[in-house]
Amino acid sequence: MTYILKIVSLLSLIIIPFFSSSAQEKSQLNIKSILELDVHSSINPATLNYIESGIKEARDKEHELILITINTPGGLVSTTKEILTLFGESDIPIAVWIRPEGASATSAGSIIASGAHILIMSEGTNIGAATPIEMSGDIKQSDVKSKAVNDLVALVQSLAETRGRDPKGFGEMISQAASYKAREALSKKLIDGIVNSKKELRTFLNQRSLLIKGKTFQLNTVDAVFVAFDMDLGQKLLNILANPSLAYILFLIGAALIYFELQAPGGFIAGGFGVLALILAGIGFQVLPLNFGALGLIALAFVLFVLEVYITSFGLLTISGMTALIIGSLFLYRTDNAYLELSNSVIISAAAAVGVFILFIAYTIARDHKNIGKTKFNSMVGHRAVVIEDLGIHQGQNEYQVKVQGEVWKLKSKAALGLGDEIVISQQEDSYLT
Repeated sequence: MTYILKIVSLLSLIIIPFFSSSAQEKSQLNIKSILELDVHSSINPATLNYIESGIKEARDKEHELILITINTPGGLVSTTKEILTLFGESDIPIAVWIRPEGASATSAGSIIASGAHILIMSEGTNIGAATPIEMSGDIKQSDVKSKAVNDLVALVQSLAETRGRDPKGFGEMISQAASYKAREALSKKLIDGIVNSKKELRTFLNQRSLLIKGKTFQLNTVDAVFVAFDMDLGQKLLNILANPSLAYILFLIGAALIYFELQAPGGFIAGGFGVLALILAGIGFQVLPLNFGALGLIALAFVLFVLEVYITSFGLLTISGMTALIIGSLFLYRTDNAYLELSNSVIISAAAAVGVFILFIAYTIARDHKNIGKTKFNSMVGHRAVVIEDLGIHQGQNEYQVKVQGEVWKLKSKAALGLGDEIVISQQEDSYLT
């Protein structure tokens, strides 16, 4: 009898927990409102602040789910990791939706997507190509770079495993710059589904299970409504200026306008706009991964353009300046903390525009140099003048104040003139007409 009781006791220790765990139901999470954020730019501090504000808004207004629609070319590694930390600390489920058709979550975008509790794509989108930009050839030749790659591979694979997705595919996005179309990503179990409209999304999410901080929840989205959450004015401005191409173009425009002001002073109008453009570019550069060596090359290019005016180099300084401009542009955003680079089309277009601008200035200066001594600036000779005041006789000549071409001049005349008389100017010397 004792043996029977011991056996029954042992069986109860094994069977009862099994049945109790099997019978345990998933917690139901009723989704009444979905807070919708839109990330349609590079991943920068403005993006981080926006997502942070969105999570706080969802917590304060009791939104049960956060939806981030994303279309990004990449961004800062440090900012990307901070966003992933926000995802991990959130008690509210976060869904990432790569949309619309033609959108992509490349580089930093794909790493952010790996941390979402739910990851979906629209038809005609892609995800991947997350290898950090290399500055010195093969990525395997750089130990520092390899460590950074291995760190990111481990990060996305760990997140993918936690979310129930294929870790190998996410690792290849970084180690091999792999990129996947929506259907391919779904077949490789890199994403949870393909959705093309909010109506489809509501149906897709309904009764779906997900894991948040070790707890399993089942979503009920039958009555869910979407609530848009936009960036505030400051975030929008910073987000616009943090566009890599815009910041680069603003910098070139500012430098070109200051160069123009130095060559043809015009009341500081061009210089003023140039300084404004440089300030706006500086705001963008502040939140972008900037290679200061490359920025120095671009600045050197404009110095060489200025020197070309004063030093006879037969175009060698201009050629050197254009070379420095192009090389500096190619490496402007290439740092160990970057997932950004300027497209070749932007660089070629900008270099061509600068080249045409320099040629125009050079032509104007050369034309004016040829006419030095041949014409007199603001010449009044041959124009008609009207006497407006009699200044008396000085050194044996009559002096008058006359108005000519809308300007007031002093006139010397041997003949006596009366107010309102008209004469034709025959000579001009310093501040006197005769």
